[in-house]
Amino acid sequence: MSTKANQSNPTKWISDKGLAKRFEVSRATIWRWTKEGHLPQPKQITPGCTRWNLAEIEEMEGAA
Repeated sequence: MSTKANQSNPTKWISDKGLAKRFEVSRATIWRWTKEGHLPQPKQITPGCTRWNLAEIEEMEGAA
């Protein structure tokens, strides 16, 4: 994929707190769902900053 394409469609990331709000559950539930395989694995963006790819979450929601 070209650099220009990446700039026009950047990856959007969501935190455990954002996911908890989106699904109306606790942050602990988000981590449990991840461990159980109900959510995709998050990516460590920087030390101390872990996020989920929003497109993967939306794709998972559409498949449910």
